[in-house]
Amino acid sequence: MSPEQRDVITNELKKLGASLNLSEEQKQKLQGFMSEASEKLQQFRHQNPSASKEELIKKAADHRAMLRQRLVHFLSPEQLTKWDAEMAKAREFLGQKLAA
Repeated sequence: MSPEQRDVITNELKKLGASLNLSEEQKQKLQGFMSEASEKLQQFRHQNPSASKEELIKKAADHRAMLRQRLVHFLSPEQLTKWDAEMAKAREFLGQKLAA
């Protein structure tokens, strides 16, 4: 992922955090979970340097699913609905970028 794409994603996550109206505790938990998932994905890439794009996409999807399970425990139903809608948009955006 290019630095520009990373910046776009970071900005979108900030907007999402604001629209979800997260408490400080929720922000910290979410940031920790996302950092952990990112580290695990980087570790996978390091351990599997010849992994295909499809393998990386599957691994990222697995981490998103685990993150979603954790979110259920500390987001309100309304926040979770907004999260799901925004993640669907992000998957569509990233899917188009990855297909290109």
